[in-house]
Amino acid sequence: MIKRVTAGQFHAAKGVDDWHVLYHVVSVYFRTGSLAKGIALVDEIGRLAGADEQHLKIDLRPAGVTVSLTVRDSTLARRISAAAKELGLTADPTAVQLINVTIDALVGADVLPFWRALLGYRQIGDDYLSDPQGRGPGIGFQRMDAPRPQRNRIHLDIAVPHEQAEARIAAALAAGGRLVTDAHAPKWWVLADPEGNEACIATWVGRE
Repeated sequence: MIKRVTAGQFHAAKGVDDWHVLYHVVSVYFRTGSLAKGIALVDEIGRLAGADEQHLKIDLRPAGVTVSLTVRDSTLARRISAAAKELGLTADPTAVQLINVTIDALVGADVLPFWRALLGYRQIGDDYLSDPQGRGPGIGFQRMDAPRPQRNRIHLDIAVPHEQAEARIAAALAAGGRLVTDAHAPKWWVLADPEGNEACIATWVGRE
C-alpha cells in the first residue's frame, strides 16, 4: 500500500527533482526526439510499475513522453527518472502542465448532469467531472453567490511547476494580458485577456 503524502513531502523526497505536483497528480515530461526512444522508455516504465500500473497515465508522442502518477509515489517516480537517465533522456519542466476547465454556477447540481452527458465524462464527488479515457481536461464546478452577466463564467485553470509560474505569467502579460489579482499567490494568480476573459495559473505550493 502506498503511503499518502502531501505535495511538500513528495517534493522533499530524494531523486524526484524531475517531477512536479499538479493538483491531484505528479507529472514529468521527457524529451525523446523519436517514437522509438519513447517506446523504449514506456516499456521500461511498464516493467518498473508492475502491479502499480493502475496509478500510471502515459502520453506517448514522437517528441516526448508525459508520465503522470495518480498517487504521490516517490519510489516509483525515482525509478522512472533513473530509467530515463539510463536511456539518455532528460526531463523538461517547461512542458509540464495540467489544464482544468472551471464552470461558475449558481446551482452546480443543476448544470453538472448536462456537462456529464454532453462530454461522456464520469463524475467524481459533487463538483468534478473527469474524462474516463484521460484525454480531455477535467471540468470543475465553482459556486457563485449571484449572477455575473458581465464576467465570463467558464475559465481555464492551468497548473504548472512552481518554478515555471512567473515565466508563464510574464509571457501572458507580454502577450497583452493583465493581472487581475495575486491575492492568493503562490497558490494561484488570476489573469485576464484584453477583453477581460479570465484564467488562473496555479501551483502546488500551499496545497495538500
